[in-house]
Amino acid sequence: MIKSMTGFGRAQSTVDGMTITVELKSVNHRYFEFSARVPRNYGFLEEKLKSFVNATVARGKTECYVSIENPENDEVEVTVNTALARGYAAAIRSLSDLVGTNEQPTASQLSRFPDVLTVHKAEPDEERVWNAVQQTAQLALEQFLAMRQTEGEKLRADILSHADRIAQLVAFVESRSPQTVREYNEKLHRRMAELLGDANVDEQRLLTEAAIFADKVAVDEETVRLHSHLSQLHDFLGADEPIGRKLDFLVQEINRESNTIGSKAQDVEIAKAVINIKAEVEKIREQVQNIE
Repeated sequence: MIKSMTGFGRAQSTVDGMTITVELKSVNHRYFEFSARVPRNYGFLEEKLKSFVNATVARGKTECYVSIENPENDEVEVTVNTALARGYAAAIRSLSDLVGTNEQPTASQLSRFPDVLTVHKAEPDEERVWNAVQQTAQLALEQFLAMRQTEGEKLRADILSHADRIAQLVAFVESRSPQTVREYNEKLHRRMAELLGDANVDEQRLLTEAAIFADKVAVDEETVRLHSHLSQLHDFLGADEPIGRKLDFLVQEINRESNTIGSKAQDVEIAKAVINIKAEVEKIREQVQNIE
């Protein structure tokens, strides 16, 4: 099943005491590009999330947002700068001796001096946090992939409709091409008859001219290749692997063959058909840009 490169998924769950929210969204991009926004102190999640998503997403500019509410990990660590505390205490005693108060500094007094106490959050348990985030990310990823598949099915149906139209136009070119040779031959006969009047028309010369014209406007090889490309297109659209780049190349080949037919066309109806083929090819090209 083909996938679109456009997708969105969101999940929230409480795992191991943590309330985690994960959002995934992606848009078209030639390659896989990933960026993540995670809470401060959880930067280690970025690479893990990238590898996790990249395991199932091959192309697209993907953004991931993670929110973690972790009451159990809101504990803080308070450290004492003992050297600074001793320095303050010695300074207070010295000042007390100087003024004759014989005052001794208390712990409460020392704790109020700058930088004596330092408060910071405890470092998170990386393995515990990742296990919890991964479970939520899996739920978001499932929604994300489901949306990409749904969009991919719509793209597939649209591309096939344009491909069917191209097949119809190619069939018209195949049926019309021999007729243009006959019309040219008849036209040549009329002109020769008008020029020569009652004189005999050189049938061999006419056959030679008609053969040269037929060879010049022959598009059998191009139409055969177009049918082959359209068959490949159907096969690709039924694949379970990323086929965006293959389709992009195939569309270029279809366009190349239609250009060749257009350059050979000596008939207004065939020229119109080629224009319509190229219009359908362009519509397919636009949709292919959305496929993973």
